[in-house]
Amino acid sequence: MQIPCPLCGPRDRREFYYYGAADYLHRPASDDPKAWDDYLHNRDNPAGITRDLWYHEQGCTQWLAVTRNTVTHVIEKAELVAGVQP
Repeated sequence: MQIPCPLCGPRDRREFYYYGAADYLHRPASDDPKAWDDYLHNRDNPAGITRDLWYHEQGCTQWLAVTRNTVTHVIEKAELVAGVQP
C-alpha cells in the first residue's frame, strides 16, 4: 500500500507509523471515568471508509490524516493534520 504524502509524494506504508482513528484526537471530558475507560481501551474495527492518523517517521516527520477503505486498501486522500479542521 502506498500513502500519498502531501510533502514527499507517494511512499510505501512501511515509512509510516499507524496511530489509529483520527477521531482519537477528540478526548472525553476530564471528569468522566467511564468515557475515559472507553476512550483508552475500546476501538472500532470498521469495514469500509475510515479516517486514520499516520506519522511519516521515515520521511518528513509530519502527521497525516489518511482517508482509506479498509476493504479495498484504496486511499482516497491524505492531508497534513496541522491543516485539518475538526
